Amino acid sequence: MPATHPADVDAALWMPGVPPEFEHPRDRAEFRRPAHRPGIELYRAHIVRYAFEPHSHDGFGLGAIESGVERFRYGGSEHLAPPDSIVLMNPDALHTGRAETADGWRYRMLYIAQEAIETISGEAGWWFEDAVRRDARIARRVTARLEALWRSTDPLAFDGLLVSLLADVRHHARVAHPAGAADAGRFATVIDYLHAALADRPTLDDLAAVAGLSPFHFLRCFKAHYNVTPQQMLMALRLREAKRLLASGLPPAQVAASTGMADQAHLTRSFACRYGVTPARYQRQVRQ
Repeated sequence: MPATHPADVDAALWMPGVPPEFEHPRDRAEFRRPAHRPGIELYRAHIVRYAFEPHSHDGFGLGAIESGVERFRYGGSEHLAPPDSIVLMNPDALHTGRAETADGWRYRMLYIAQEAIETISGEAGWWFEDAVRRDARIARRVTARLEALWRSTDPLAFDGLLVSLLADVRHHARVAHPAGAADAGRFATVIDYLHAALADRPTLDDLAAVAGLSPFHFLRCFKAHYNVTPQQMLMALRLREAKRLLASGLPPAQVAASTGMADQAHLTRSFACRYGVTPARYQRQVRQ
């Protein structure tokens, strides 16, 4: 691989060993970030036995299935993503993931902040109604673009590939939120409260008071809207913040304390369950 420049994509190689958290020796996952372009994260993985617990990402998740079939829960429904299908996830949407086929599934993703996608595309209000689209021609093109992005060490070439990738999936997107998306505003103050209370232990009564509802009425409404419980949402937000702090260079032990984890071992288990790599390995990958 050519030598990198500080403005180039961070260098990262396939993991030489298998993370001890993986149940199967063929399971592997890896992240990478471009040094010159904030709000962008690349990911590639081959998962056979691993089952990802509910988690979310700060921005959109755009990718394609190279082989095998993935089953995941998203938006309150079960989805199957077969080979040569496109996966399109909206920001903050909790989802799971596991293999539906014996040999697992191989896939690549681009995680991109909403601000970045709007800056690059020149359009505001991107939104995807369907988490999976079966479009073999575009899926193969997306896979090729993601591979090229992973290998690119030239910032100008990288940015050109980003523009092309977004153009590939643009016709699957809406440029305004679908009807009902504005309902999220009802719980916006609760989500803000959870963000501010990651290191605390908020109770159901606390959250209901923020929403101005009785506790169990709030719990029913929250789960109906997000398809997860407040505790699941809190854990997803904690792990997202842990990801950000690890990328900034904070030691895992401090990250655990800052995000409300019982200890570093709890952080390691929870992080690996959602992202497929340990916190230390993720930190090395994105900071090389």
